[in-house]
Amino acid sequence: MLGLAHLDRPFDYLVDTEQDAAAVPGARLRVRFAGRLVDAFVLARLDVSEHDGRLGWIDRVVSPEPVLTPEIATLCRSVADRYAGTMSDVVRLAVPPRHARTENEEQPRPAPQLPSGPDLAGWADYRGGPAFAAAVCEYRAPRAVWQALPGADWPARLAELIGHTVAAGRGVIAVVPDQRDLDRLAQACAELGDRCVTLAASLGPTARYRRWLAALRGTARVVLGTRSAVFAPVHDLGLVIVWDDGDPSLDEPRAPYPHPREVAVLRSHQQQCGLLIGGYSRTAEAQALVAADWAHDLVADRAVVRRRGPRVQALAEENRSVGNDPLVRMARVPEFAFRLARSALDADRPVLISVPRRGYLPSLSCAKCRSHARCRSCHGPLAMARDHTVSCRWCGRVDPAPRCAACGSTEIRARTVGSARTAEELGRAFRGVPVVTSDGSHRVDEIPDEARLVVATPGAEPIVRCAGDRSPTMAGYGTVIAVDTWAHLDREDLRADEDAARHWFAIAALARPAADGGTVVLLADNDLPVVQALVRWDPAGFAADELSQRAELGFPPAVTMASVDGTPAAVRTFVDLVELPAGADVLGPVPLPPGVRGPAGGRTDPMPPGDAYERLLIRVDRRHGRDLARALSSAQARRVGGNDAGPLRVQVDPPTIG
Repeated sequence: MLGLAHLDRPFDYLVDTEQDAAAVPGARLRVRFAGRLVDAFVLARLDVSEHDGRLGWIDRVVSPEPVLTPEIATLCRSVADRYAGTMSDVVRLAVPPRHARTENEEQPRPAPQLPSGPDLAGWADYRGGPAFAAAVCEYRAPRAVWQALPGADWPARLAELIGHTVAAGRGVIAVVPDQRDLDRLAQACAELGDRCVTLAASLGPTARYRRWLAALRGTARVVLGTRSAVFAPVHDLGLVIVWDDGDPSLDEPRAPYPHPREVAVLRSHQQQCGLLIGGYSRTAEAQALVAADWAHDLVADRAVVRRRGPRVQALAEENRSVGNDPLVRMARVPEFAFRLARSALDADRPVLISVPRRGYLPSLSCAKCRSHARCRSCHGPLAMARDHTVSCRWCGRVDPAPRCAACGSTEIRARTVGSARTAEELGRAFRGVPVVTSDGSHRVDEIPDEARLVVATPGAEPIVRCAGDRSPTMAGYGTVIAVDTWAHLDREDLRADEDAARHWFAIAALARPAADGGTVVLLADNDLPVVQALVRWDPAGFAADELSQRAELGFPPAVTMASVDGTPAAVRTFVDLVELPAGADVLGPVPLPPGVRGPAGGRTDPMPPGDAYERLLIRVDRRHGRDLARALSSAQARRVGGNDAGPLRVQVDPPTIG
């Protein structure tokens, strides 16, 4: 477990007679390496070593518990090779730290097998839905990309599929983006009892290790969790589920930065188990699996989609009806959107207002030259709180008299309006109507099905609970309005349109069906492809177009692309060491994209403090992706072995390209 690229290989050690029985494959060890004791795992026991030199003895067996199973060890090796990382870094993500007292606790008895699986009636709306569940139980390893219907109670659908798989005697892993989604899925799977455990960062080390051991020892057949749960050692794994794979919360911040979707793909192939990637929208990566015939579409017929979906109305449609009045386009919330919101409130139904930013005025600019308002201390962005104090979003320093660095003006204006200011304005416009604000600092999980205004940021939208129902269900909003849509699209990022589609499909899915008066207002130009996809409710078509454009321009997932981030000197040294495969394109180096942190943890921005970081992009045809990963790993090994350990980050298929 050295974590060094030039030492990323197994080492042979001798085992004495006293520790022979405890040193089983997968056990934790302490061994002496280069004069110091380090942690290690037993990968295999051999009678003869291929090493010609003298072998050392293991120092001691820390625990005979075989925590690194052969399946997980093979998976970790494959993930390290896929992402040009080291196996020890992947093992740290896959195997939690040991908790001795928990490990020595008496092992509970496995729960009896379920007598029968739950009803799969909810999957009858999807072509091939029941057949997919049957294939999982019959060990046929089906793979599908599931397009959830608007208004679908996705935790209930997944719970049905999980229960059906467990009843057939097979195990399940389900990965969701965050704790809120995990809580909803765990509640839907409550009938599984001790057969189901959850793994998340919010758990303490004791609880997390106890639940992980339950999966390792076969007590738990189902593991629900966030990113690293995809490595859980579930027995007789029959199905791996990844929900909403485009959520940025699934981007792993630790080397070698593996995405759970790609780990699930590798695991499905190696262990011949089923795979389900689901969501209200679809990423280009998931669509690439369908386009390659590696996975099947799991979608509903268009008649069912039209029956279940809300009416989606874009800005241009209303603009034409009033003679292309420019005031309609200029207003943040036009009059027709107010009219639809009032109609829903009069019908005693909640209304959702989706805003892209939390806070009061989270972004300011100079009123004269429109330059970003920045802190005079660290150059971070300035924001205004509810009490009108201006402070830096990075260092928190209050600026009582902000002055523009470009023109010297002391006047500022709002660049974006946050959820708090929006709630304040709407509270005055709809007097007597309760206003609920839900954002990252104060998240509301559910609201009753009655008249109220909900102002929420992406990912914090409450679920509408049916009256008299103790569990949250998809009762639906009467009207959903997305404001400041430009903030989703006005980004220099490859995934700007895809992220916008993911958010807009997610909030539109919270609305009631059109037959029940459900309406979605998207305050954006009607001619944008992402808007048209929402109007047609065609996330698969949008993903296919996105994939086609990326193939034409040479961007992932049509190609394999790697980013090399570091100081200019470190990047130049790495370029000199790497031996790229034939046909590789090298782009850059250029400054890091705005908002991306440097490899040493430094924040970067159009005006970065201190030393600037650079980014070099390397891309090859998808068929040569493994060759590129090997070349990057070899260059890292030569660089570290040559004592050139300056700040550098190598990432295959980075989430942000710029």
